[in-house]
Amino acid sequence: MRLILNVWRQESPEHKGAFERYEANDLDPHMSVPEMLDHLNQGLIKKGVEPIAFESDCREGICGQCGIVINGEVQSPESHCTTCQTHLRSFRDGEELYLEPFRAGAFPVKKDLIVDRSAFDRIVAAGGYIGANTGQGNEANSILITHDRAEQAMDAAACIACGACVATCKNASASLFTAAKMHHLNSLPQGEPEAQQRALKMVEQMDAEGFGACSFTGACEVVCPQSISIQHIVEMNRYWRKAL
Repeated sequence: MRLILNVWRQESPEHKGAFERYEANDLDPHMSVPEMLDHLNQGLIKKGVEPIAFESDCREGICGQCGIVINGEVQSPESHCTTCQTHLRSFRDGEELYLEPFRAGAFPVKKDLIVDRSAFDRIVAAGGYIGANTGQGNEANSILITHDRAEQAMDAAACIACGACVATCKNASASLFTAAKMHHLNSLPQGEPEAQQRALKMVEQMDAEGFGACSFTGACEVVCPQSISIQHIVEMNRYWRKAL
């Protein structure tokens, strides 16, 4: 299989970037996109050319690090799919692809296809945790939780913090990410005592990071690899208004 790749190359945040054109040959249709970049980099290294910088870790759609934009599609041209779970059989032999990093002011480009998503970490640090007294812990089954609440919490906790919601939003909003990280705690009894303050702190940090406002178009839900519901944003706004 052969593909023409136009890859965004940028030396550092201080430098201007541009697309560079490469021809990738001898590709296996069963390769994932990161495996294709590995294959391309092997050839570049042999030629003495600096390899393309990109992120990946688990390559199983779990860690959320591999996300890029492919032909204008955030993460993948496939529905609800991560970049590492996108295989070359999704493209035509000889097709021309454009690979670029996520575009958002709060996600500055570090190098090539790598963006700095540490803003997400600071949002979680602001309130994405539960305070607990030290000492003897409660027996696991002493707090009864209904099946529906447990499922709701697990659905929100499925967020892998990939940033696709931000990259696809016309306002570069992080509302879906923030709401998911908030609601999986707020929906459980252990998280209820701090729910309003958690909402206030996390939303304030989200705004401080420079993310845009949510206009509730639902674009984030469409591209989310974990199909996180925008209903969590409704719940986040409800807790935030109560905290004011």
